[in-house]
Amino acid sequence: MIRIDDYEQLKTRIVNWIKDYYWKYNIKALVVGVSGGIDSAVVSTLCAETGLPTYVLTMPLHSKAGNTFLSDVHAKALVDKYSNVTNVNVDLSETYDKFMLNVDDTFTGNQLANANTKSRLRMVSLYQVAGSVGGIVVGTGNKVEDYGIGFYTKYGDGGVDIAPIADLYKSEVWELGEFLGVDQRICDAQPTDGLWDDGRKDEDQIGATYEQLEEAMENKTGVALNILEEYNKKNKHKMEPIPTFKL
Repeated sequence: MIRIDDYEQLKTRIVNWIKDYYWKYNIKALVVGVSGGIDSAVVSTLCAETGLPTYVLTMPLHSKAGNTFLSDVHAKALVDKYSNVTNVNVDLSETYDKFMLNVDDTFTGNQLANANTKSRLRMVSLYQVAGSVGGIVVGTGNKVEDYGIGFYTKYGDGGVDIAPIADLYKSEVWELGEFLGVDQRICDAQPTDGLWDDGRKDEDQIGATYEQLEEAMENKTGVALNILEEYNKKNKHKMEPIPTFKL
């Protein structure tokens, strides 16, 4: 679902939007996690393009070798190209293992809960760095994930301060990545959240491609409409403000 004609203009608009927020709130740095996927590659590149202090975190956590390789390749490329970028590597594998060992076995049998814990440990790492340097955590979610099906971890990768690409469909993120010169191996990689030992892809979990979900979101039709509606209903609690009892 491509709605964009001029990616140079889009890049400029997003970069200026980030810079305006940065200066308005007297922020000292931008902090973003890079996973080896296209969304985080695009967001981290846009942050680097601002010229502002940018920290990119690589956070392996029993990660597949391919994901770790791509995140390392991207982080190195940013550091080599942009003098304002610092790469911070935080290996969370041992941290996760120790945490799980200290949780009663009663509460470690749910694989989805365990996967979400991995995402939340990464969020904690991002905010540790952000808090230390006076920065903000920059989100990497796209429109389908953030506002369509809620395909993210609450207080994990959903725990961010600003969301530069959350109004872009995945197809548009891919196109923007190509324009920005993101490593072709990242552009070509199948989307995955990297949280599962079996290496399952996003499509395996969702049951539809991003292109099908975009068609359903944009036109309220298509083969993935039921999947979109089911996920949206199930994950509504992620996408709406926290319910508050009012006196």
